[in-house]
Amino acid sequence: MSNSDSPRVSVIVPVYNDPDGISDTLSALTKQTYPKAQLEILAVDNGSTDETREVIRRFADDHETVNLVVEDEIQGSYAARNTGIEHATGDIFAFVDADMYMDETWLETAVAAMGDTAYLGCDVELVVDGDETLAAKFDAQTAFPVEQYIRQQQYAPTCCLLVRRAVFDDVGLFDAALVSGGDSEFGNRVANAGYSQAFAADATLSHPVRDSFSSLLKKELRVGRGLCQRQEHHPERFGRPGIPPRPSGVKSPDQGAEQNSQFEQVLFGVLSMAMTGVRALGYYREYLRYVRGNAR
Repeated sequence: MSNSDSPRVSVIVPVYNDPDGISDTLSALTKQTYPKAQLEILAVDNGSTDETREVIRRFADDHETVNLVVEDEIQGSYAARNTGIEHATGDIFAFVDADMYMDETWLETAVAAMGDTAYLGCDVELVVDGDETLAAKFDAQTAFPVEQYIRQQQYAPTCCLLVRRAVFDDVGLFDAALVSGGDSEFGNRVANAGYSQAFAADATLSHPVRDSFSSLLKKELRVGRGLCQRQEHHPERFGRPGIPPRPSGVKSPDQGAEQNSQFEQVLFGVLSMAMTGVRALGYYREYLRYVRGNAR
Protein backbone atom coordinates (compact mmCIF):
# COMPACT_ATOMS: atom_id res chain seq x y z
CA MET A 1 0.00 0.00 0.00
CA SER A 2 1.60 3.28 -1.12
CA ASN A 3 1.45 6.55 0.80
CA SER A 4 -0.80 8.10 -1.86
CA ASP A 5 -3.34 5.28 -1.54
CA SER A 6 -3.32 5.14 2.24
CA PRO A 7 -5.73 7.04 4.48
CA ARG A 8 -4.12 8.60 7.52
CA VAL A 9 -4.64 6.38 10.58
CA SER A 10 -4.46 7.33 14.25
CA VAL A 11 -4.00 4.33 16.57
CA ILE A 12 -5.29 5.22 20.04
CA VAL A 13 -4.12 3.16 23.04
CA PRO A 14 -5.43 4.06 26.53
CA VAL A 15 -3.26 2.86 29.41
CA TYR A 16 -3.20 3.04 33.20
CA ASN A 17 -0.38 1.64 35.35
CA ASP A 18 0.76 -0.98 32.84
CA PRO A 19 4.34 -0.33 31.74
CA ASP A 20 4.90 -3.88 30.50
CA GLY A 21 1.62 -3.96 28.60
CA ILE A 22 2.12 -0.64 26.84
CA SER A 23 5.69 -1.63 26.00
CA ASP A 24 4.48 -4.84 24.31
CA THR A 25 1.77 -2.97 22.39
CA LEU A 26 3.99 -0.11 21.24
CA SER A 27 6.70 -2.57 20.21
CA ALA A 28 4.21 -4.31 17.93
CA LEU A 29 2.63 -1.10 16.60
CA THR A 30 5.96 0.48 15.68
CA LYS A 31 6.75 -2.55 13.50
CA GLN A 32 3.62 -2.23 11.37
CA THR A 33 4.03 -2.32 7.58
CA TYR A 34 1.48 0.49 7.19
CA PRO A 35 3.14 3.58 5.63
CA LYS A 36 4.80 5.53 8.44
CA ALA A 37 3.99 8.87 6.82
CA GLN A 38 0.30 8.06 7.17
CA LEU A 39 0.43 6.68 10.71
CA GLU A 40 0.39 8.15 14.21
CA ILE A 41 0.25 6.19 17.46
CA LEU A 42 -1.30 8.00 20.43
CA ALA A 43 -0.60 6.34 23.77
CA VAL A 44 -2.97 8.02 26.24
CA ASP A 45 -1.77 7.81 29.82
CA ASN A 46 -4.78 7.93 32.14
CA GLY A 47 -3.07 9.22 35.27
CA SER A 48 -0.60 6.40 35.87
CA THR A 49 1.36 6.50 39.12
CA ASP A 50 4.17 4.18 38.04
CA GLU A 51 6.70 4.26 35.18
CA THR A 52 4.10 3.84 32.41
CA ARG A 53 4.43 7.43 31.20
CA GLU A 54 8.23 7.16 31.06
CA VAL A 55 7.96 4.00 28.93
CA ILE A 56 5.79 5.91 26.45
CA ARG A 57 8.26 8.81 26.41
CA ARG A 58 11.10 6.45 25.52
CA PHE A 59 9.13 5.07 22.58
CA ALA A 60 8.23 8.61 21.49
CA ASP A 61 11.93 9.57 21.56
CA ASP A 62 12.83 6.57 19.37
CA HIS A 63 9.85 6.60 16.95
CA GLU A 64 8.39 9.60 15.15
CA THR A 65 5.03 7.86 14.92
CA VAL A 66 4.57 7.58 18.72
CA ASN A 67 3.06 10.40 20.75
CA LEU A 68 2.36 10.68 24.48
CA VAL A 69 -1.08 12.07 25.31
CA VAL A 70 -2.22 12.63 28.91
CA GLU A 71 -5.71 12.41 30.39
CA ASP A 72 -5.34 13.20 34.11
CA GLU A 73 -8.69 14.79 34.85
CA ILE A 74 -11.10 11.87 34.28
CA GLN A 75 -10.18 8.33 35.32
CA GLY A 76 -11.61 5.90 32.78
CA SER A 77 -10.69 4.24 29.52
CA TYR A 78 -13.47 5.96 27.53
CA ALA A 79 -12.33 9.37 28.72
CA ALA A 80 -8.78 8.44 27.69
CA ARG A 81 -9.96 7.35 24.25
CA ASN A 82 -11.91 10.59 23.84
CA THR A 83 -8.79 12.60 24.67
CA GLY A 84 -6.90 10.56 22.10
CA ILE A 85 -9.57 11.36 19.51
CA GLU A 86 -9.31 15.06 20.29
CA HIS A 87 -5.55 14.93 19.57
CA ALA A 88 -5.79 12.64 16.53
CA THR A 89 -5.17 13.84 12.98
CA GLY A 90 -6.20 10.68 11.11
CA ASP A 91 -9.11 9.96 8.82
CA ILE A 92 -9.50 6.58 10.54
CA PHE A 93 -9.16 5.92 14.27
CA ALA A 94 -7.97 2.46 15.35
CA PHE A 95 -8.46 1.48 18.99
CA VAL A 96 -6.45 -1.22 20.77
CA ASP A 97 -5.73 -1.89 24.43
CA ALA A 98 -2.37 -1.75 26.17
CA ASP A 99 -1.13 -5.36 26.62
CA MET A 100 -2.31 -6.46 23.16
CA TYR A 101 -0.01 -7.31 20.26
CA MET A 102 -0.35 -8.16 16.60
CA ASP A 103 1.67 -9.22 13.56
CA GLU A 104 3.34 -6.61 11.36
CA THR A 105 0.60 -6.54 8.72
CA TRP A 106 -2.37 -6.17 11.08
CA LEU A 107 -3.12 -2.50 10.41
CA GLU A 108 -2.56 -2.78 6.66
CA THR A 109 -4.92 -5.77 6.55
CA ALA A 110 -7.55 -4.03 8.69
CA VAL A 111 -7.57 -0.82 6.66
CA ALA A 112 -7.80 -2.81 3.41
CA ALA A 113 -10.72 -4.82 4.85
CA MET A 114 -12.46 -1.62 5.89
CA GLY A 115 -13.04 -0.48 2.31
CA ASP A 116 -15.99 1.91 2.41
CA THR A 117 -17.21 0.60 5.77
CA ALA A 118 -17.60 3.16 8.54
CA TYR A 119 -17.09 0.87 11.55
CA LEU A 120 -14.96 -2.29 11.62
CA GLY A 121 -14.28 -4.90 14.28
CA CYS A 122 -11.15 -7.06 14.12
CA ASP A 123 -10.59 -10.65 15.19
CA VAL A 124 -9.21 -11.24 18.71
CA GLU A 125 -7.32 -14.32 19.85
CA LEU A 126 -6.94 -15.00 23.56
CA VAL A 127 -3.42 -16.20 24.41
CA VAL A 128 -1.98 -17.82 27.54
CA ASP A 129 1.35 -15.99 27.84
CA GLY A 130 2.27 -17.07 31.35
CA ASP A 131 1.39 -19.98 33.62
CA GLU A 132 -1.56 -22.07 32.50
CA THR A 133 -3.55 -21.53 35.68
CA LEU A 134 -7.12 -22.75 36.03
CA ALA A 135 -8.31 -19.15 35.63
CA ALA A 136 -6.23 -18.76 32.45
CA LYS A 137 -7.61 -21.98 30.98
CA PHE A 138 -11.14 -20.88 31.82
CA ASP A 139 -10.67 -17.42 30.31
CA ALA A 140 -9.14 -18.89 27.16
CA GLN A 141 -12.07 -21.22 26.50
CA THR A 142 -13.93 -18.71 24.38
CA ALA A 143 -12.23 -16.04 22.30
CA PHE A 144 -13.93 -12.70 21.82
CA PRO A 145 -16.88 -13.49 19.50
CA VAL A 146 -16.48 -10.14 17.74
CA GLU A 147 -18.32 -11.17 14.59
CA GLN A 148 -21.26 -12.31 16.73
CA TYR A 149 -21.22 -9.05 18.68
CA ILE A 150 -21.39 -7.01 15.47
CA ARG A 151 -24.09 -9.14 13.87
CA GLN A 152 -26.33 -9.57 16.91
CA GLN A 153 -25.57 -6.57 19.16
CA GLN A 154 -24.19 -4.01 16.68
CA TYR A 155 -20.87 -3.30 18.36
CA ALA A 156 -17.24 -4.37 18.54
CA PRO A 157 -15.08 -4.16 21.68
CA THR A 158 -12.88 -1.08 21.84
CA CYS A 159 -9.78 -3.28 21.96
CA CYS A 160 -10.18 -4.17 18.27
CA LEU A 161 -12.07 -1.35 16.59
CA LEU A 162 -11.57 0.93 13.56
CA VAL A 163 -13.91 3.89 13.04
CA ARG A 164 -13.87 6.73 10.53
CA ARG A 165 -13.43 10.24 11.88
CA ALA A 166 -16.65 11.33 10.17
CA VAL A 167 -18.63 8.93 12.37
CA PHE A 168 -17.43 10.61 15.57
CA ASP A 169 -18.07 14.03 14.02
CA ASP A 170 -21.67 12.93 13.46
CA VAL A 171 -22.68 10.82 16.48
CA GLY A 172 -20.26 12.11 19.13
CA LEU A 173 -17.58 10.57 21.34
CA PHE A 174 -17.66 7.62 23.74
CA ASP A 175 -19.72 8.07 26.90
CA ALA A 176 -17.00 8.76 29.47
CA ALA A 177 -19.48 8.37 32.36
CA LEU A 178 -19.57 4.58 31.87
CA VAL A 179 -17.09 2.29 33.62
CA SER A 180 -17.94 -0.46 31.13
CA GLY A 181 -20.30 -0.93 28.20
CA GLY A 182 -19.23 2.21 26.38
CA ASP A 183 -18.26 0.08 23.40
CA SER A 184 -21.77 -1.35 23.00
CA GLU A 185 -23.42 2.02 23.69
CA PHE A 186 -21.32 3.69 21.00
CA GLY A 187 -21.74 0.86 18.50
CA ASN A 188 -25.48 0.95 19.01
CA ARG A 189 -25.48 4.71 18.43
CA VAL A 190 -23.46 4.23 15.21
CA ALA A 191 -25.87 1.58 13.92
CA ASN A 192 -28.91 3.72 14.76
CA ALA A 193 -27.37 6.54 12.70
CA GLY A 194 -27.33 4.23 9.68
CA TYR A 195 -23.58 3.61 9.36
CA SER A 196 -22.28 0.31 7.97
CA GLN A 197 -20.57 -2.15 10.32
CA ALA A 198 -18.33 -5.07 9.35
CA PHE A 199 -15.94 -7.70 10.71
CA ALA A 200 -12.36 -8.35 9.52
CA ALA A 201 -11.62 -12.01 10.14
CA ASP A 202 -8.06 -11.77 8.79
CA ALA A 203 -7.01 -8.80 10.94
CA THR A 204 -6.16 -10.54 14.20
CA LEU A 205 -4.99 -9.09 17.50
CA SER A 206 -3.69 -11.17 20.41
CA HIS A 207 -5.02 -10.49 23.89
CA PRO A 208 -3.45 -12.13 26.98
CA VAL A 209 -5.94 -14.05 29.10
CA ARG A 210 -6.74 -13.05 32.63
CA ASP A 211 -4.79 -15.62 34.65
CA SER A 212 -6.20 -15.06 38.15
CA PHE A 213 -9.69 -15.38 39.52
CA SER A 214 -9.36 -11.97 41.18
CA SER A 215 -8.92 -10.36 37.75
CA LEU A 216 -11.89 -12.30 36.37
CA LEU A 217 -14.08 -11.24 39.30
CA LYS A 218 -12.98 -7.62 39.00
CA LYS A 219 -13.88 -7.61 35.30
CA GLU A 220 -17.35 -9.11 35.82
CA LEU A 221 -18.16 -6.68 38.63
CA ARG A 222 -17.14 -3.79 36.37
CA VAL A 223 -19.21 -5.12 33.46
CA GLY A 224 -22.23 -5.47 35.73
CA ARG A 225 -21.84 -1.88 36.92
CA GLY A 226 -21.56 -0.72 33.32
CA LEU A 227 -24.78 -2.50 32.33
CA CYS A 228 -26.69 -0.56 34.98
CA GLN A 229 -24.97 2.74 34.16
CA ARG A 230 -25.81 2.26 30.48
CA GLN A 231 -29.51 2.00 31.40
CA GLU A 232 -29.22 5.00 33.73
CA HIS A 233 -27.72 7.25 31.05
CA HIS A 234 -29.52 5.83 28.00
CA PRO A 235 -32.91 4.40 29.13
CA GLU A 236 -34.51 5.14 25.75
CA ARG A 237 -32.29 2.47 24.17
CA PHE A 238 -31.43 0.07 27.00
CA GLY A 239 -34.38 0.25 29.39
CA ARG A 240 -34.54 1.72 32.87
CA PRO A 241 -32.35 0.45 35.74
CA GLY A 242 -33.87 -2.34 37.79
CA ILE A 243 -34.11 -5.15 35.28
CA PRO A 244 -30.70 -6.20 33.96
CA PRO A 245 -30.44 -7.09 30.27
CA ARG A 246 -30.23 -10.71 29.22
CA PRO A 247 -26.74 -12.05 30.05
CA SER A 248 -24.38 -11.87 27.09
CA GLY A 249 -20.64 -12.03 26.65
CA VAL A 250 -20.10 -14.13 29.79
CA LYS A 251 -17.56 -16.89 29.33
CA SER A 252 -19.12 -20.14 28.20
CA PRO A 253 -16.72 -23.10 28.30
CA ASP A 254 -16.01 -25.00 25.10
CA GLN A 255 -17.46 -28.42 25.82
CA GLY A 256 -15.77 -29.86 22.75
CA ALA A 257 -12.23 -28.80 23.65
CA GLU A 258 -10.07 -31.91 23.55
CA GLN A 259 -7.74 -30.65 26.26
CA ASN A 260 -10.59 -30.45 28.78
CA SER A 261 -11.03 -33.32 31.16
CA GLN A 262 -14.55 -34.24 32.17
CA PHE A 263 -13.87 -32.70 35.57
CA GLU A 264 -12.73 -29.45 33.95
CA GLN A 265 -15.82 -29.31 31.76
CA VAL A 266 -18.04 -29.56 34.82
CA LEU A 267 -15.91 -27.09 36.77
CA PHE A 268 -15.86 -24.56 33.93
CA GLY A 269 -19.64 -24.83 33.63
CA VAL A 270 -19.97 -23.99 37.31
CA LEU A 271 -17.51 -21.12 36.96
CA SER A 272 -19.46 -19.72 34.03
CA MET A 273 -22.63 -19.61 36.12
CA ALA A 274 -20.67 -18.07 39.01
CA MET A 275 -19.32 -15.31 36.76
CA THR A 276 -22.86 -14.53 35.62
CA GLY A 277 -23.78 -14.16 39.29
CA VAL A 278 -20.83 -11.85 39.94
CA ARG A 279 -21.90 -9.70 37.00
CA ALA A 280 -25.40 -9.52 38.49
CA LEU A 281 -23.88 -8.51 41.83
CA GLY A 282 -22.06 -5.65 40.13
CA TYR A 283 -25.28 -4.61 38.43
CA TYR A 284 -27.33 -4.48 41.63
CA ARG A 285 -24.60 -2.71 43.58
CA GLU A 286 -24.73 0.02 40.96
CA TYR A 287 -28.53 -0.07 41.01
CA LEU A 288 -28.52 0.64 44.76
CA ARG A 289 -26.30 3.66 44.15
CA TYR A 290 -28.75 4.80 41.45
CA VAL A 291 -31.77 4.38 43.76
CA ARG A 292 -30.09 6.21 46.64
CA GLY A 293 -29.05 9.03 44.33
CA ASN A 294 -32.60 9.51 43.04
CA ALA A 295 -34.06 9.36 46.55
CA ARG A 296 -32.12 12.44 47.69
